[in-house]
Amino acid sequence: MRFTLGRITLGACMVRRATTLLLLFPLRRFDVNVAGLSAPAPDAALAALFAPFETSELTVPADGRVLFLRARAGVRLREVAQPGWLCEQSFLPFADELARNGLRVGEPAAGERFPLVLVWPPRQRDEARALFARALHLLAAGGTVLTSMPNAEGAKSGEADLAKLAGAVQHLSKHKCRVFWATLGEGEIDQTLLAEWLALDAPREIVDGYISRPGLFAWDRIDRASALLAEHLPTDLHGRVADLGAGYGYLACQVIARCPQVSTIDLYEAESRALEPARINLARAQRECGRELAVGVHWHDVTRGLPQRYDMIVSNPPFHQGRADLPELGLAFITSAADALLPDGRLLLVANRHLPYEAHLGQRFRTVRTLVTQDGFKVIEATGVRS
Repeated sequence: MRFTLGRITLGACMVRRATTLLLLFPLRRFDVNVAGLSAPAPDAALAALFAPFETSELTVPADGRVLFLRARAGVRLREVAQPGWLCEQSFLPFADELARNGLRVGEPAAGERFPLVLVWPPRQRDEARALFARALHLLAAGGTVLTSMPNAEGAKSGEADLAKLAGAVQHLSKHKCRVFWATLGEGEIDQTLLAEWLALDAPREIVDGYISRPGLFAWDRIDRASALLAEHLPTDLHGRVADLGAGYGYLACQVIARCPQVSTIDLYEAESRALEPARINLARAQRECGRELAVGVHWHDVTRGLPQRYDMIVSNPPFHQGRADLPELGLAFITSAADALLPDGRLLLVANRHLPYEAHLGQRFRTVRTLVTQDGFKVIEATGVRS
């Protein structure tokens, strides 16, 4: 989240470019929290999602009970949603946005089934297949699962995948999106495939013993930028350390392995699906180094500040969300880190070489130096927090 925000995860596509405006006007956390972190609401795709109700091809259940998986806030959802609707969203900034829109956010109760399940599929195919399987698993007999995908983001493949599970699928096109749905009776779901696809979201071993799951930032590998930062961690790090935008916990595990004087480490991650793999990886890291630390794994939006003070902060900050370029994110991480560090604390971060973080770092720290530039990345150390 990461931001998968992660770094969303925020996402997995790396289009990175900062604007001159951000250098001319100091970043304020309020601006980022309210307007900068969440990408513009996908109103066109949301409008397409509800098109079958406008054409009377589908009707909202009489009892108003609807589940929306990976829900996103937007104008059309605010217009259509009823009090009985439940929105599930694992990415905290999006979940907060839904709540600010007056929508009920949470998870279904054990055994709860819904006559209508809406799905907002992710781009990563294993993750999307697991989400389709979960939607069908939560569907009441005779219920309908409905989804909308932009044509440019694998809509035909998504429709084909739903058809593999559910059989006959209907569709329509609107706003450059493909809207497709299936209404199911008893025994129409391929139960064997359903079980296989539900398991696709389970945490799994990837490389060097790390545990991850599809859809997280660099989910099936060790990110090159994070590995570069790990190679340049000072061995004299001590005390309380935080990892901002921690993903599945690679950097935090490297801190444990390389920095024996660290006593406490807190991971902050906006994508809740990363938390279970992170806990597993941290437990293994402690076993392998033969010592126990005070460890915290937090579902948290870093741009809203941190609840604790730290001697050291490490981060591979996100600066994009899906395909949306949001360099403000990296700057917001720097602001939150500076606010949370003790006066003699240190910030170590890695970034794409061309990102102009140094100007903002210079506003918040007395000393800023580049430790290494390699393979298109740079590792920066900042010390001496300015009051």
